[in-house]
Amino acid sequence: MNNRNNNCPDELRIAPLPVPTSSPPTSRIGKWLFHPELSEIQKKIIKHETKPWYQVIWLTGVDYFSTLGYQPGIALLAAGAISPLATLILVLVTLFCALPTYSQVAKRSYNGEGSISILENLLKGWSAKFFVLVMLGFASTDFIITITLSAADAALHLAENPLAHAFLGDSRMAITIALMALLAAVFLRGFKEAIGLASLIAIPYIILNFVVLFVGFDHILHQPELIFQWQLDITKGTDWTSLFIVSALVFPKLALGMSGFETGVSVMPLVEGDDHGVEDHQKIPLQRISNTRKLLTFAAVLMCFLLLISSLVTTILIPPSAYQAGGEANGRAISYLAHHLLGNGFGTVYDFSTIFVLWFAGASAMAGMLNLLPKYLPRFGMAPDWSAYRRPLVIALFIITVIVTWIFKADVDAQGSAYATGVLALMLSAAVAVALSLWREGKFQKLKSLYYFGVAIIFAYTFLDNVFVKPDGLFIGCVFIVMILIMGVIYRWQRSLEFRVEDVFFQDAKSKEVWSKIADQKVHLVPVASNEMASREYKAKEVRKHYRLDGKIAFLNVHLSTNRSEFLSALSIKAREDLNGDVMIEVSGAIALANSIAYISELLNPGSLFIGLTRTNLTSQALNYLILGEGETGLLVYRILLRYWEWTSEDDVRPLIFLMSD
Repeated sequence: MNNRNNNCPDELRIAPLPVPTSSPPTSRIGKWLFHPELSEIQKKIIKHETKPWYQVIWLTGVDYFSTLGYQPGIALLAAGAISPLATLILVLVTLFCALPTYSQVAKRSYNGEGSISILENLLKGWSAKFFVLVMLGFASTDFIITITLSAADAALHLAENPLAHAFLGDSRMAITIALMALLAAVFLRGFKEAIGLASLIAIPYIILNFVVLFVGFDHILHQPELIFQWQLDITKGTDWTSLFIVSALVFPKLALGMSGFETGVSVMPLVEGDDHGVEDHQKIPLQRISNTRKLLTFAAVLMCFLLLISSLVTTILIPPSAYQAGGEANGRAISYLAHHLLGNGFGTVYDFSTIFVLWFAGASAMAGMLNLLPKYLPRFGMAPDWSAYRRPLVIALFIITVIVTWIFKADVDAQGSAYATGVLALMLSAAVAVALSLWREGKFQKLKSLYYFGVAIIFAYTFLDNVFVKPDGLFIGCVFIVMILIMGVIYRWQRSLEFRVEDVFFQDAKSKEVWSKIADQKVHLVPVASNEMASREYKAKEVRKHYRLDGKIAFLNVHLSTNRSEFLSALSIKAREDLNGDVMIEVSGAIALANSIAYISELLNPGSLFIGLTRTNLTSQALNYLILGEGETGLLVYRILLRYWEWTSEDDVRPLIFLMSD
């Protein structure tokens, strides 16, 4: 959330003070790690390098469609013979719950920020920040497990390939880590998330899947006894109504088939349209929204068709012994059919196509993390300096993926629930965000809002079912949440003595005129709690009682913003001369008293600064400062100014600081 006042005329805006920065690294490794550059996707957004939606679709497709590599196997393991019925429930939820929800998200978050930003805008203050941090934990679970699960499944396809097995054996853990290391190495060098490369990887993969599934379906049609046997297996004395109820109960275990919608919204700035929402935030890019909805719809319909056909073909043609743990088809059901129906030559081509698409799905997730975390944490003041650089962040993410892979032993099935937990948490947040947004938009939207509340209930059931059956995903999500919260508190505390101001402007021309008369004139700056005449006279009397003052007094009254959870503020200055010739300065929009007083002092360059001390408990004052922006203002102003002066020229004349007991 940007605090800069874009409506303020330039002539009323004050040039901001230079922000102190740490010294640039001098070693070769330091220069390489902290090379200041934007990611490729950010460059494309800034330059508006947009493409038609039918080309951009493959960027989200490598994440969404790659689940075909393991989804049919997971469905067989979870649902067995009723896998096609459970998949049908999944398809219905995709088309009538997930797709409408993310179509609404695209309308309300057309800059690619997704459901998290919608809910952040709906909530206020610290509750919004806390919610965003929690959702970042689940989003991290989604993206991290995408990388580890995709690499593990790619390693499985490679290790189980008849031609490669003789050389690689069963070293899936080593292959998985090697693939993730290769992914990290490419990002360290400078990964180009090229739409053309995504197309070259995803389109052949889709075609190969169509070939395998067509051959498998044709094989079934020529052997009708297979269908008859399947019907016997699923009925076994029960009716179809009971089967659908059981399928609905099993469906949450197949929820991975809905992954990819959040990625579909995140690539929205790259979708071509007649209007540019990135340039003009006041303009709704209707053409881009429409094209993104086409992208989401096409991807969902294509994926639903492939899921239905693949679940039917794999269930009928693959024996249970093959898809159980340790079986040939476990985690690679369609690949198993490709080898058995079309031979090892075609199967090997399919395996390598699957490996490439799974690897690129990990790349898409890595790019998502590199764009998601820096978007929120630095703005909240909850990230270290190195989080703004790609290479240190890539190394940190690689270490995390190795740890997660080691915990799950590179097992695709074991990671499925963790992946589903992250995906479903984001989908649940999206449904809630859409429902709340529609409810606030007026009575004509409330009926539609009730529908999305119903969708939220479905996602909540699916999420809770995954958590109760396999709590691994919730555990990992909570680990990421706790890490983000602890890191956030530490770095917000470390950065609390910065000025925390990004914009300063005068409320009117009169204020600018009065300010120009006292700036750099060595006036006496006296912060006051109230701007009432009686309060100012009392404060002036107390100061003059102990100190001899020559010249004007500038009384400074700072009004705190109602939302003090923001890290940066935009200060609005109103200045007036009173009847005594002194100056009254009112500052609005502050998020911390001490920081704003220190900033105004540096702008005004007074001769002296008189600050009060409360002498209350320092621990409670510290908490008040971090959370509410108040605290022991006098000492904090002194520390903030000293810290700033250490970074600036020693030749500057500093004001005298007097700390007074209130």
